[in-house]
Amino acid sequence: MQVNLRQRLNRHAKARWPALAGIEVRYRAGFAYIDGRLPGGEVLKLCRLRFNGVMHTWGFAIYLASSDTYEDNILPSGLPFGSPEEALDCACGLYLNDPTAWLPQS
Repeated sequence: MQVNLRQRLNRHAKARWPALAGIEVRYRAGFAYIDGRLPGGEVLKLCRLRFNGVMHTWGFAIYLASSDTYEDNILPSGLPFGSPEEALDCACGLYLNDPTAWLPQS
């Protein structure tokens, strides 16, 4: 599961977020912490995913830089859970300043 999630997120980031050099994923107690690596080496904390027992649907928490915490949140779909790619797009839309990430995909 861990390898699959890391590969999915890196593949999606490469296609959708060229400003990122890669995605780093840390695991702890049922959570996956997603960080974006910029070309210069800087690491941006992005979000936290909660495993719900289904590989394609994860709970979502956005990283709040102002308090250095993660807060459960709602994805643009209006749901508190979704695909890892949706979560990555939501967080990158905020931290890479691209609100088009929150528009419905056609």
